[in-house]
Amino acid sequence: MVTTQSVVRNGSQEFSIDGFCDPKFARVREAFETNFRVEEEIGSCVSVVADGVPVVDLWGGWQDKACTKPWERNTIVCMMSVAKGVSAITFNVLLDRGLVELDAPIARYWPEFAQAGKEKIPVRYALDHRAGLAVCSENLPPGSIFDWDVIVNSLARQKPLWEPGTQSGYHIHNQGFILGEIIRRVTGKTLGNFFREEIARPLGLDYQIGGLSKADEARCAEVIPAIEGTLFASTSDAPKSMLAQAWNEWPIADRATVLNSHEWKVTEIPSGNGHGNARAVARLYGAVARGGEVGGIRVMSEKAVRQMITEQHCLPEVMMGRPYHQALGLILNTPTVVWMGPNPKAFGHHGIGGSLGMGDMEAKLGFSYGMNKWHARHDNGPRARRLIEAVYKCL
Repeated sequence: MVTTQSVVRNGSQEFSIDGFCDPKFARVREAFETNFRVEEEIGSCVSVVADGVPVVDLWGGWQDKACTKPWERNTIVCMMSVAKGVSAITFNVLLDRGLVELDAPIARYWPEFAQAGKEKIPVRYALDHRAGLAVCSENLPPGSIFDWDVIVNSLARQKPLWEPGTQSGYHIHNQGFILGEIIRRVTGKTLGNFFREEIARPLGLDYQIGGLSKADEARCAEVIPAIEGTLFASTSDAPKSMLAQAWNEWPIADRATVLNSHEWKVTEIPSGNGHGNARAVARLYGAVARGGEVGGIRVMSEKAVRQMITEQHCLPEVMMGRPYHQALGLILNTPTVVWMGPNPKAFGHHGIGGSLGMGDMEAKLGFSYGMNKWHARHDNGPRARRLIEAVYKCL
């Protein structure tokens, strides 16, 4: 590996770039630096794992909006719905071990869920967003997003918003609560703890879903969100829409305050508040892309991987009217929503603002990009695209 240290400029602002890059992947370093020169990048990281070997691990810029704290090797950041991909992989490990059956009713594992006509909803629908529980219909108090029992008990009582299986609706928060409650009932562990013990520790991943210590909080980059052009805009643009209702359980505060709060960092919200870096996420997807194993450590069987990345549907989801190729918790390459390179079979999950984790079994590739300054778009944006294009040119 070649250690890379450089300084790039965007106007009057300087950004230091550090890390390493295999000479064969020099285009990725160039693309990473270009993001700082021509985009609204403040701080970010990118990592590439090729056939189990780390070939790119770069970080740079600033942890904070004021540009006073350099982004360092151990900086972590909230990667938002990248957590959905991590949670999906975690849940599919349970399927692989036979602890949960894909087409069994959720109520088999969570009996209270059988209320209000939900007794037959299969586990599969929780993974592919067809369960009909995209938002909570009860009028819960602001801040309920931080109270696991309040949310899952409400979901147990709730009537589906549509006939399960007939429509898709992006379960922005509720997918993680449903999957997490199944895991808790089956294993006695929260989703975050199961991931930590069964996946993160064996693979050495610097990624957590909730439960950050004081030391971990201190190395978190400041999240610098955008409102216009993102899911958050619905609260003002279409306040009566289903999409706007997804934020009803959030505290009454501006989004930046919530996303940088102590509560957000320590509470488990498996669909949205995973904190980590590109190095960790790329290694995880790098393992999946090799059939579930990397460095002699097997996360899941190849059979389970192939089941996980099998397309379930390409329905227009009711929250934003966008069709996408949906697998079992992961998204397959869908250029209009999340572009993951030239291979239509690539898989992964993006996060609001531009973060991404993805894998490609044909290329045996794991890739991740994380940053603090969001772009104002619904897709995964030009910064991730520039990096992915560079990666595939190097293969």
